[in-house]
Formats: sequence, structure tokens, C-alpha cells
Amino acid sequence: MSTPSELRKPATSAEPLLRVREAEKRFGAVVALDGVSLDLYRGEVLAVLGDNGAGKSTLMKCISGSQRLDGGAIELEGRPLSLRSPHDARRHGVETVYQDLALFDNLDVEANFFAGRELVAKRTLGWLNKKQMRRNALSVLERLEVSIPSLQTPVGLLSGGQRQAIAVVRAVNFASRIVILDEPTAALGVRETRNVLRLVKRLPEQGISVILVSHNLDQVAEVADRAVVIRRGRRIGEARPDAANHDHIVSMIVGAPSVAG
Repeated sequence: MSTPSELRKPATSAEPLLRVREAEKRFGAVVALDGVSLDLYRGEVLAVLGDNGAGKSTLMKCISGSQRLDGGAIELEGRPLSLRSPHDARRHGVETVYQDLALFDNLDVEANFFAGRELVAKRTLGWLNKKQMRRNALSVLERLEVSIPSLQTPVGLLSGGQRQAIAVVRAVNFASRIVILDEPTAALGVRETRNVLRLVKRLPEQGISVILVSHNLDQVAEVADRAVVIRRGRRIGEARPDAANHDHIVSMIVGAPSVAG
């Protein structure tokens, strides 16, 4: 059985890129996070696992700046990170893809890529630099081998997997350090799920570390280097998400005794 000291850390990184220390978050009398700590290394896909209501999404919202911690600290590259909004996280190279994707169905792919962050041509009175935006979008789609009919296709006409890929690629386009993915394969078919997982595995090759929130252990085993388990707002443990640790991880998630092999 793997222990934290035996877990494989990416060889490219000796120190964590991101550190969360003793994170606390309350909503009235409800304790959503109770002293949760985790490390994310460069070039790593870290899975965060837990049942519904475990605190996974709350933790991700605190890391992405959507919510503020009541206690604890977040460090990025060894420096304290104060996040007051998602804009603060983006300035530090942290992008998040939530389950609802935050796409505009009536706009085409190119417009969705740059919504709220459009490029303005120099020496003009606020005209958009559509040529540069198109080049940037095509470049990242090609780099991550994502296929769509056209940049001018309305997002509402794309399949679920294509929409998910667009949301992920958009995050990668603007992230310089970390992409957080909240249940990226939820409600997708088998083929679309496979395409999204293939995309996730490519992100470390682009210099992007990944935090993956998921309920699916088989998918986590395919793409993640480590898995951290949260239950009832507390960190329970971590393990390498492989076949040997499957039952141990399940036991941590549900709070049952681990079954010896």
C-alpha cells in the first residue's frame, strides 16, 4: 500500500508550486473546510477526491479566488497568495473550469475564447484585433490537438465533449501555472470523455499543472499522479491512484475500514 512518503513526485520539481496550509472555511455553523492542506507540484496532475459535500468544490473556489478562506494560507512558488477575486487568481496564472463551463452558446468559438479578455489592435480607437485572436485560438487548439468544425461555429451547436474541450483550452490559453478542472467529464459520453482525458494528460507537457476534481476513480487513475481525499471538510489522506490503491482510496472516501488485499 502506498504511503505519502512513497508517492511519486514529478522529477521536474523539488518544491511545491502551490501549497495550501490548514485551510478553513465556514458558512454560518457549517464547517466546509477544517484544516485542509495539500501540495501541487510543477508538471503534475493532482486529483482531489471526495463524496458530495466533502468540501472539494469549496476548496477549489478558495484557490481560484471565488471565495476567501476564513483561516489558513495559500502559497504560490513559496510566496503568500492573497486572493480576493477570480481576477487575482488569473493574474497569478491560475484558471478554473467549472462544471457549468461558463460558455456563451450564442457566441462562436473565437468569441468565447476571448470573452472579457479581447485583444485590441494597436494604433486604433478600440477596434478588436480579430486576426491576432484567431491566430492565438488556432495555435492553442492545434497545440493540444483539439478538433472543432470552425472558429465561427456557435458554441451552442457543439457536442458536449467539444464544449468541454473549448472551456479547457480557453483556460490553458490564459493560464501560466495552474488549471483547476471541476468534474470535467460529467455528463459526457464515452468517446467525448476519452477526448477530454487525453487533453488533460497533455496539459503538463504545456507547462501547466492540473488540479482535477472528480468522482470517477478509473478516470483519475488514467491521468493523475496523486490523489488527495477529503471527507467532511477534512483531509483524510493521499495515495497513488492505481489498481493497488483502489480499495484504500474508496475506503478513505466513504469512511469505511480499508480492505487488505
